Order: sequence, then structure tokens, then C-alpha cells
Amino acid sequence: MTKAEQRDVAGPTLAVATARLATTRVAAFARGAALMLLAASPVVRAPLAAQAPPQDLPAARAAWERSPRNVDSIIWFGRRTAYTGAFADAVVIYTEGLRLHPDEPHLLRHRGHRYISLRQYPLAIRDLSRALGVVGGAPDEIEPDGQPNARGIPTSTLHGNIRYHLALAYFLTGEFARAAALWEDDARLARNLDHRVAATHWAVIAHGRAGDLDKAKALLAPIRADWDIIENGSYHQVLLWMKGERTDAQIRSQMTAGTPAQTMANGMAQWYLANGRRAEAERLFAEILAGERSASFGYLAAEAARRGMR
Repeated sequence: MTKAEQRDVAGPTLAVATARLATTRVAAFARGAALMLLAASPVVRAPLAAQAPPQDLPAARAAWERSPRNVDSIIWFGRRTAYTGAFADAVVIYTEGLRLHPDEPHLLRHRGHRYISLRQYPLAIRDLSRALGVVGGAPDEIEPDGQPNARGIPTSTLHGNIRYHLALAYFLTGEFARAAALWEDDARLARNLDHRVAATHWAVIAHGRAGDLDKAKALLAPIRADWDIIENGSYHQVLLWMKGERTDAQIRSQMTAGTPAQTMANGMAQWYLANGRRAEAERLFAEILAGERSASFGYLAAEAARRGMR
């Protein structure tokens, strides 16, 4: 489970987040527009990795109000807003940012992610495809964590997050082969084991759902139980289960609650489905969808799978 997935389920449900939009966007962005008109400084952007991110939504809003044309201020205002579950509000913030900075890849990456949270998959594919084209040929960069892991080591990059989320959007629309190819590239280019196990987990599932179990199993071969995983242990354990190095009972014992449980249950269910074990897959998908944390990637994937099984 990536940090982004943990944050996706930290706030209210999707219905609550969407309902907020009508009451918040007009006031917030009327003020924002006025601030932008008053801003006399040129558009500037310091390197993301060099800046300490604002620690909460009020701090992020204050930073944006001081520098409403600054790309980093817009990004963190949007990120902190999304962490509360207000995904639709975050999309509005990024959209205003893209009006000022057309084709800015960080803004496209984050808006694409939040379109996924809102189940607007074609819009997510549009943004993330544009972002992937914009960054092509440019050096990659570490993406700062809004909620750092226990070791304080960021495990994702801009390019990696663009590929990862674009692949997810394809997967959720049933384009399994396209998703698998992207995730396979993402795993190959990963700078650390955490990103590698997350991308490999989804690549294996996507190849399986595309009907290519041989390729899926080939990706499992290099996975090792002794890898030092910082934050994506759920993905790592499911990969070991798919490989036959963990039992059903061992995985079940770790599926206690929240997003880690959904992550592992979805991985098992998708693998069952790819291997023709439909009844077991349906039972696990039903367990996931009985929960309330409707923005996790495991939940979204279970939801899409159930739609396709009807």
C-alpha cells in the first residue's frame, strides 16, 4: 500500500467530499481570484525537493494566499485539501493552477490522481497521458511525501507516479494489457524496492486479467522475501503469496482492517479471478465493498471488477 493510498482513505467518504464542493468552491476561489489579480510577483517555482512542505491544510492555504501564482503553493494547497477527502475541491485547485501554468506536469499528475479518486477515469487518462508526454526526456525527481514514512525516506518520483496512476486508470477501465505494460516499465525503472513491489504487484494482476498468466508468473520469479520494504509491505506479502511462499492463512492473518486489508484482499481476489476461481474472487470483492473507505485503490479495483463480472 503506497502512502498515496493511505492518504486517500484518511478523510470523509467520496459522497461527503463531493457534496462539499457546492458550498466551498465559490467562496474559496473568489478570494483566490482576487489574490491572483493583486499578485505582482512573476510566476516562480523553486525545486519541489528543496522546500519543506506545509504541515497541514491551514498552512498550505496560507502559503497559497501569500503566493497564489507559485506552482508549489498550488500543489500543496491541492494535496492538503485532498488529504481531507475533499477530492472535488482539490481538482478545482489544480484546474485553476493549470489555467495559470498549462501542461505543468506536477499539476497534471495530481489532478489525474484526484480524477481517479472521483472515478472520472477518462479525465484521469487524459491528464496523466499529457503529463507523461511533458516529462518525456526530462530527468526524474523525488516527489516529497506529505506524510513521511517512519524512516523519513521518500519512495516515489514524479515520473513513477505519473506512470503508476496512468496504469491504474487504464486498469480500472478494463484496458489490462496497456496497464500491465506501463506497470512493468514502472517496476523496471523503480529507484527502490518499495516502488518496485507496488508496480510489480499491479503488473502481475494486470497481466493475469489480460489472460497472460505466463508473463504474470515470470514477473514473480525475482521477488524475494528478504527485501527491506519500508511502506509497501502489503503488496510485498501478496506477491509472495502469489509466488507460493505465503499461505492463505498467513495473508488472512494480516488483513485486519482499513486500506492494508483492502490492498491484500484485492490482490488475492484479482489473482483468483485471473486463475478462474470466480467464487473465491467474488467473496473477497464483496468483503472489500462492504467497507466505507471508498477511495483506496483496492476498493476502486474491486468495484471495477464486480462491474465486469455482472
